[in-house]
Amino acid sequence: MKAFKGDWVQIYFIALEPDERAEHLPEDTKKVPLEVRIKGFLMNEEAEINDEVIIKTVIGREVKGKMIEINPVYKHNFGEPIPELLNISNELLSILEEGEE
Repeated sequence: MKAFKGDWVQIYFIALEPDERAEHLPEDTKKVPLEVRIKGFLMNEEAEINDEVIIKTVIGREVKGKMIEINPVYKHNFGEPIPELLNISNELLSILEEGEE
């Protein structure tokens, strides 16, 4: 699969090798490289997965790395709803409205 200039892609690169990491980090963290994944718009005319490319992020920063995904989606979430927190805004509004009276 190919991507073309201007397509939304995700790149990957290693920012720091284990021996370049800060000394104050926990031991298990210091043992692994600092890996970076960034999404942006492809600057190369065309590229395939695993090609070295340059992207432009939404804030205009140009970054070089290995293209790992074309049209990546955001896969994170905030977890399961917490029942005790669902009604807090309504309860707070009620308390604030009572205080105005």
